[in-house]
Amino acid sequence: MSTKPSKVAIITGASRGIGREIALRLAADGFAVAVGYAGGQAKANETVAEIEATGGKALAIQGDVGKAEDVDKLFSTTVEIYGRVDAVVSNAGVMDLAPMKTSSLGALDRMMNTNVRGTFLVLAKAADVLGEGGRIVALSTSVIAKATPGYGPYIASKAAVEGLVHVLANELRGRGITVNAVAPGPVATDLFMRGKTEEQVAALAKLSPLERLGQPIDIANAVSFLLGKDGAWVNSQVVRVNGGFA
Repeated sequence: MSTKPSKVAIITGASRGIGREIALRLAADGFAVAVGYAGGQAKANETVAEIEATGGKALAIQGDVGKAEDVDKLFSTTVEIYGRVDAVVSNAGVMDLAPMKTSSLGALDRMMNTNVRGTFLVLAKAADVLGEGGRIVALSTSVIAKATPGYGPYIASKAAVEGLVHVLANELRGRGITVNAVAPGPVATDLFMRGKTEEQVAALAKLSPLERLGQPIDIANAVSFLLGKDGAWVNSQVVRVNGGFA
């Protein structure tokens, strides 16, 4: 007879990249992990298998964070299987480079649906489900401070995420739940590398005073801190994990 885990985390967009690394790190921290994913079932199953291979507990749950019914299913399935939710990481997001032209409206709408609506739904559901001592982290971006041309719609969506984090932290006053954002700089994921030359990657790595790209584990470590006992007094903050990029 299996016992229920003592702490449980939901991570959206956890089938690959930063989300996958967050799932692996939180599993190492002792969380049972719900791996939320939109379409990459094989990758999500690989994440679950890697966690289970090291003695952890994990399950993969498919859904689109932009759909309220899918977010409800993510939480209800987690509670049904594990009996509780203690931490929620809203990591699922999309990024399209798009100039501030009317021709970019499609990209803007796509990012607003996933990055803003999706984050809103996940954070709102987390606020309903979490109890005393719960932790919420949403992923933003350090490119907000750079105001880089071509990133307008993406920056708009992530600036909204940071606004939601601050408001929710205040709305949860008195409940002992922290709400924070982690804002990565350039991180060496497959999606980041796609379409870039070696020269472009090298130039981006030099932007940080530490002169390297971030690694997914760098971001996962920051999330782990915010969800752990040492992060208990950090609330309504945006932690820019970027090696000094901005």
